[in-house]
Amino acid sequence: MSYNLLQGKRGIVFGALNPDSIAWKVAERAHEEGATLTLTNTAVAMRMGETQKLAEKLNTIAISADATNVEDLNNLFIQSMEALGGKIDFVLHSIGMSPNVRKERHYSDLDYNYLNKTLDVSAVSFHKVLQTARKLDAINEWGSVVALSYVAAQRTFYGYNDMADAKALLESIARSFGYIYGRERRVRINTISQSPTITTAGSGVAGFNRLLDFAERMSPLGNATAEECADYCITLFSDLTRKVTMQNLFNDGGFSNMGMSLRALQQYEKGLHEDCECGPAAEEHHFD
Repeated sequence: MSYNLLQGKRGIVFGALNPDSIAWKVAERAHEEGATLTLTNTAVAMRMGETQKLAEKLNTIAISADATNVEDLNNLFIQSMEALGGKIDFVLHSIGMSPNVRKERHYSDLDYNYLNKTLDVSAVSFHKVLQTARKLDAINEWGSVVALSYVAAQRTFYGYNDMADAKALLESIARSFGYIYGRERRVRINTISQSPTITTAGSGVAGFNRLLDFAERMSPLGNATAEECADYCITLFSDLTRKVTMQNLFNDGGFSNMGMSLRALQQYEKGLHEDCECGPAAEEHHFD
């Protein structure tokens, strides 16, 4: 159902790789709500994914850009403003990647070159997006920028690895840049801490299916879906949330405020007398 919340607004959506992507759902919902937008992803992701297919569906263009490359971002904003006919009203940063997670490096044995890549792609790119937009004066007054985060920025989750550090930095950038951009140009900057969601990136986290089940049992409202996250993003892009900025907002069915639920406790009790199948590294990392 459309409420025309974004009628006449222009946006840029980063990270719509395939229909499982939260960014894909956000782009579709923004279009339904009356916005015009451009899509962007890296050249490799554009070749491997289905971004161009979504662009055709939304009657728009997909612009290749590496979010860690300032020159690419500069071209992205200029091309987007030309294609859309004016300044941008909203931006979604839905980017995250960890070579340490992909290579199954334990957090106590990180490859620091990989860590630098994790931080650059998953967090510092957000700063680069904001800095580039500000220098170009590319975002309209009362515009809105949203980045996707996770509760692991505040709490420790087995297997989330250095992505937790990246999300903590991401949220800090939203606060620091949110103050500057808010005072100067009334641009809002927020992060959404989403439930674990089945996406290409999320599925790479160790024990992801178990995490998904645990969060579902813990959350009084259950896990938020990608579609529900998209709905939340739309409200933050709209004029209904003009005074919301510098916030990390939880869209997780209540998980972030829970200690223990009955459903999770019952499941835990069922397994009390069973040996934990923790994998071949169990002895080495028995404190995990």
